[in-house]
Amino acid sequence: MKAEEIKMDISEILQLVSFRLGKEEFGIDILSVVEIIKMIKITKVPNSPEFVEGVINLRGRIIPVIYLRTRLGMPKKVFDKETRIIVVEIKNMTVGFVVDAVKEVIRIPKDLTEEPPDFIGGVDADYITSVAKMDDCLLIILDLNNVFMMEEIEAL
Repeated sequence: MKAEEIKMDISEILQLVSFRLGKEEFGIDILSVVEIIKMIKITKVPNSPEFVEGVINLRGRIIPVIYLRTRLGMPKKVFDKETRIIVVEIKNMTVGFVVDAVKEVIRIPKDLTEEPPDFIGGVDADYITSVAKMDDCLLIILDLNNVFMMEEIEAL
C-alpha cells in the first residue's frame, strides 16, 4: 500500500470514546479526551447554570464539571459506581463531563455514520455530529463545540 492510500484509510476512520447516558450510547472524538476518572468530590458553585455540577481539583487544577444529562435535557440520576467524569478539551478550555458509564474506545468507518434526524434520543440535533449504525445500537456522536455556546464556556 502506498503512503497516500494509508493516510486516506486513516482519515476515513473515526476513533471515539463511547459512553452511556440512560439507555442511549454516545461517542466523542478521542482527540478531545484528556482523561477519564472515577467520581471524586465535586464542589458546588453558587449561582451557576443548572447543568454545571460544580468544580473539581484535579492534581492542582480547578476544572468545571458539567452534568451532561442535564445539559442534554435528560432527567437526573443518582451517581453510582459506574459514573465517570470524562475530562475533555473544548475551545482551549479543560472541562469535565459526568456520564453514567464509559464503555470503550471504538474505531468505526466514517461511512457507517449519517446526518442525525432533528431530534434523537431526547437530544437536540444541534449537539450531534452524526449517528453511527452499529450492530446492536445507534451511537450518537456528540459535537462538543456545540454542546456549549462560547459565552457559556467563558462564563465557566
